[in-house]
Amino acid sequence: MARLRFFGVAVDAAGSREGDIDGNTVDEVLTAACARYGDRFADVLGRSKVWVNGQPAAPGDPVMASDELAVLPPVSGG
Repeated sequence: MARLRFFGVAVDAAGSREGDIDGNTVDEVLTAACARYGDRFADVLGRSKVWVNGQPAAPGDPVMASDELAVLPPVSGG
């Protein structure tokens, strides 16, 4: 299982700071996360960047059990 970490409004949307999710690709992990955390999380995810192990990720990128995915919503403020 990959570790999924949430930041900013994604924490509120998921109701957690992190979770372990099964999947072989970034897209599979995120689809499973949306099923687990619901529509509010899916909405936040649609506006977020996703990184794997500190690097920008694409939906088809492979995911291993030891990987960490970060959901990074846009940040506003000044």
